[in-house]
Amino acid sequence: MKTVKEVLLERRSIRRYEREAIPAETMEFIYDAIRNTSTSYNGQQFSVIDISDQEEKELLYSFINQKQIKTCNHFLIFCADYNKLWRLADKKGIAKPNFNNTVDGVMVGIIDAALAMQNALTAASACGLGCCCIGYARTADPFKLAEILELPKGVFVVCGMAIGVPREMPDLKPKLPMNTVIHQNKYHNDDALLDALVEYDNYIIQYNQTRSGAKTDNDWCAHILSYYDEAMKYRIKEYLESQGFNPDR
Repeated sequence: MKTVKEVLLERRSIRRYEREAIPAETMEFIYDAIRNTSTSYNGQQFSVIDISDQEEKELLYSFINQKQIKTCNHFLIFCADYNKLWRLADKKGIAKPNFNNTVDGVMVGIIDAALAMQNALTAASACGLGCCCIGYARTADPFKLAEILELPKGVFVVCGMAIGVPREMPDLKPKLPMNTVIHQNKYHNDDALLDALVEYDNYIIQYNQTRSGAKTDNDWCAHILSYYDEAMKYRIKEYLESQGFNPDR
């Protein structure tokens, strides 16, 4: 098993996998890591759907259009989930506050699901497996995905993650420099921050021009903003409302 340092500092997205199956005991370890996730209030406001059936993976790939979904061994879908608590509250006759209709309620579910995904990624990586987090699982066609997964009210998809035995080892992508990520005692929005961002942006251009595999002239800033521009088309608020969330407060 890899060390904590290796898992955290050598992580990269793996998009190509061997056909080799993941042992059941390894998946149980990943499940346990997920189950032991830190959550708000210990409310455990998340659930995970493990897609291992090949036909189901092919169906998801048909509209999410990320090849690693159909080639991975397990595709985990991480969801915010208030349904479980709601059902138990109804059983016990306890009134349910409309926490789901607040921004904080939506954030709590997202944070819990994201923490669970990070636990899963860490556990899988420690076992030598490759992982790729796929946000398009949430945005490609959220209404169709909710229908396929039979999500009840109170549950919505946050992100997906492909897991498999790696067939590739791509270059480690350079991340933002430390002084742009870690601020001491207060946020330092000064010229030094901007200078470091400009330097990083130029470095990303050089990296993309020289990395192994497909090469581009992409920078960091404009390239990421183009994703934001595309994301403006997503119907996430409408999707959340269809799943029982109306975060107006």
